Amino acid sequence: MSLLLDTAPATAEVVQSTIGFGTDNLYTDILIVVLIVVMLALLASALMVNRAMKSIIKITMPELAKEEKLKKAANKGWMKRSWNKIMGIRPISEEKDIVIDHEYDGIRELDNPIPIWFNFLFYGTIFFGLVYLFVYQVSGIGMNQDQEYEHEMVVAEKERQAYLTASASNVDESSVEFQPEMAADGKAIFTANCVACHGGSGEGGIGPNLTDKFWLHGGEIKDIFKTIKYGVPDKGMVPWEQTLSPAQIAQVASYIITLRDTHPANPKAPQGEEVIYGGGQAASGEKAADESKADQAETEKKQSNKLK
Repeated sequence: MSLLLDTAPATAEVVQSTIGFGTDNLYTDILIVVLIVVMLALLASALMVNRAMKSIIKITMPELAKEEKLKKAANKGWMKRSWNKIMGIRPISEEKDIVIDHEYDGIRELDNPIPIWFNFLFYGTIFFGLVYLFVYQVSGIGMNQDQEYEHEMVVAEKERQAYLTASASNVDESSVEFQPEMAADGKAIFTANCVACHGGSGEGGIGPNLTDKFWLHGGEIKDIFKTIKYGVPDKGMVPWEQTLSPAQIAQVASYIITLRDTHPANPKAPQGEEVIYGGGQAASGEKAADESKADQAETEKKQSNKLK
């Protein structure tokens, strides 16, 4: 028999179980199922034997059955008494034991003790207060309000970054918005992929000039995103949606927005139609240039006043 077991095919030991649970060994699964069935059969047999024994005792020894019934009733009464004690409830028959001696206008009081649950709650709050004082004020194990605030702010910042990362991947030409903080990353992508056609400063070359107000396919952020994403095959610009992620395309589009009116050297002649930029997406390059000129004029004015 042992020889047959030793020479059994190895594949039989690793047959995948057809049952929805268990191990990878079919024989082990069958053994487990058999053991479960046997245990259930033994449990059912024990219940039947117990029931039969109760019937036999009831017929042959009625006194013992009656005594057992009284014990059950006593147990139920003990549970009720315990509950009444916890709740501080006294039966009417015991009221005479807790009547206070004095009376007013024929009214007598009962000296009811404080319920156990109330004492437990009262002393529990004292214990909780001592533990709280030790943890948060003495030992420094727990965080105080300032520390909890800082911790929550760190957690919130992590969640915000995760949300921005996830939302950046879901951006498209209908939801993209200009974000100046994305321009630095967009510049790196632009330098690696777009310089050959549009020049290092966006002045244009094979492709159109990206620094003026004339555009062939729209000059707002959504138009630029769409042009980068789908390309312009007729003009030789490939679609970048298969090379760049939506977040990267949004970064490049934001960087191109910052090139508006930067006036690089050797710009290519304007192409397309002039675009009047929307106030909500004004180019940061144009805006920054205007602010710089205003600051410079203010500085020169102050210096002139000082010389006078």
